Amino acid sequence: MSDRKPRADAIRNREAVLAAADTLFARRESPETVTMADIAAAAGVGKATLFRGFGDRTGLIHALYETRLAPIRLAVEEGAPPLGPATPPLQRVPALLDAVLCFKLDNRHLALALEGTGGDSPYAAEHYERWHSTLQAALEQLPGLTDTDFTAHALLAATRADLVEHLVGQQRMAREQLRAGLATFTARVLESRAPLDRTARTASNAISEDTAAHPGTQDGD
Repeated sequence: MSDRKPRADAIRNREAVLAAADTLFARRESPETVTMADIAAAAGVGKATLFRGFGDRTGLIHALYETRLAPIRLAVEEGAPPLGPATPPLQRVPALLDAVLCFKLDNRHLALALEGTGGDSPYAAEHYERWHSTLQAALEQLPGLTDTDFTAHALLAATRADLVEHLVGQQRMAREQLRAGLATFTARVLESRAPLDRTARTASNAISEDTAAHPGTQDGD
């Protein structure tokens, strides 16, 4: 019985801190200007509570990001089409990318704060590795596509928070225009990656046959 009240207090404090951080990151023009002291004051807790609960500023941002991302992650891991694992890859890949993009659009301030935390490479972050592995697994189901690791990285690069901020915040691109552009780009990649391997082999064979048929021909003749 004596453990229940501290646990409830800790939960309330955590929720207050995450809500305060979310509000501050959304209101500030630059995520770098939000400090742990700012968040503690807005949440009505001491700085020690923040450090005990989250470790540091980066840990707090990660916790807030993961809290927001949890419903999407559940839909990807266990949900129905178009995000769930039973979805055919040609439908699931663009749906996954659209989900990432929409999350970045809905949480621009938070995504920018996370990418601006510095330290380790963003490509080593848990959430990035999760998206990459999920996307790569879907790509591996497409026949003829051999460079799934690179393709997954390249497709995810189109959803980076700094690019989204540039297109939406600076160039004033509309949300639906950006989503449509990503869908078109993804379709072109999926349609072209596998045929590229066959085309390259055909071209290479043609060059080899031509060289064998005309062994004396040199460049510049």
